[in-house]
Amino acid sequence: MARIERRAEVELDAPTLIEGLPGLGLVGKLATDHLVDQFEMTYYASVHCEGLPGVGVYREGDRIVRPAVRLYADAERNLLALQSDVPVSASAAPGFAECITGWIDAQDALPVYCSGYPGQSEAEPRPVFGVATTDDAADRLAELDVAAPSENGAVAGPTGALLERAAETGVDGIGLIVESDPQFPDPEAAAALIEQGIGPLAGVDADVSELRDRAEEIRAQKEQLARRMQQAATDESSQAQPLRMFQ
Repeated sequence: MARIERRAEVELDAPTLIEGLPGLGLVGKLATDHLVDQFEMTYYASVHCEGLPGVGVYREGDRIVRPAVRLYADAERNLLALQSDVPVSASAAPGFAECITGWIDAQDALPVYCSGYPGQSEAEPRPVFGVATTDDAADRLAELDVAAPSENGAVAGPTGALLERAAETGVDGIGLIVESDPQFPDPEAAAALIEQGIGPLAGVDADVSELRDRAEEIRAQKEQLARRMQQAATDESSQAQPLRMFQ
């Protein structure tokens, strides 16, 4: 049975939720993991949506097993983070999106969905643009001067399913898309995502120097997950692509 089970009591008021599902360049996951660690966020809830793999996750030095998809919370910053250690399959994505979106709406949270856009630009910082599921959310992006898309495109995979579900049900939602390495984990793109999008939207000041300073180490640590993502079908990996690629 689909459910999100609370594990701790944290006082939140219309929080911002950052989505960190594995996808192109692992940009959303890298950014979310970084925020969870840096802000020492509290394990807030376990996610048990239909179609998610039954995987128990444990950490170095910690004997407690937790589900692969979890929510973390920070009362001081009024922040939620959706952390996942497994990809969400294409077949599970619609049900997962329905499960998560219903819960987000009930919390009166603003979801910020994160995706990589394949590119090899050496521009610094990496280009980031934003899309929205409602007019109110689009106005928020405009107020913060987050760039609009420069061409037609589509977000695939579970992140795309989350955006589509929010748009369908009228839930305010924002998609942040950053140019990222199409083959390998991209800490620089994750840092740009935080600096240009997540930070302003959530009203938080996060130090991203570690993402940049430890880029090679982080890439090596995340290489195995990235290979699993490459082995999955294209529509199982969250990524944004120009719309012409589908025509």
